[in-house]
Amino acid sequence: MIPNLLLEELGVPFERVRPDRADAAHKAPAYLRLSANKVLPTLTAGDLARYKTVAICLHLCDAHPKMKLAPAMGSIERGHFYKRLVWLNNSLQDTLLVYFHPERWHNDDTTDAEVKALARDKVGELLDQLDTELARHGGPWFMGRNFSALDPYVFTLCRWTRGLSSRPARARPHLGPYLQRMAARPATQQAMRKEYLIPPRT
Repeated sequence: MIPNLLLEELGVPFERVRPDRADAAHKAPAYLRLSANKVLPTLTAGDLARYKTVAICLHLCDAHPKMKLAPAMGSIERGHFYKRLVWLNNSLQDTLLVYFHPERWHNDDTTDAEVKALARDKVGELLDQLDTELARHGGPWFMGRNFSALDPYVFTLCRWTRGLSSRPARARPHLGPYLQRMAARPATQQAMRKEYLIPPRT
């Protein structure tokens, strides 16, 4: 979803190919030639295949510098952009994956429910950090005044929280309006239509 949102923002032509996980298409030889780690998504352009969402995001930012989806190279803001992008991937996304797939993380001494509860509480703390950051600068987008590649990332991960038994992202005072601004962007609406996703609840 995140690369799809970025590509829609860029307005460049691209083809979406959805490997059938039910048939393990992402483990087939044809796909393994693109991504030996068996991970989704993968972006191909010419002879080079790029996998891992963060790498795809950075490539798209650098390949289309005029769109200014990332701050200028070498700037302090670019350093903050890197920090937040990696935090979204390695902190919030990873914790959400523990919540959704607790069976990968427990042993004989724990249960799925215990792991999910711990992950849910940690997700809540991380969402509070997102909300605090939006409150701190008061801007419309995650980095302040300017829309960036961080915004599709935040939007997508916050959407993953919509079914949490505790407060989802949209229930927080600054994240809620922010997510509505994201949902109103034409690129977001186009990407969600293509993914057959319903608009987020208010």
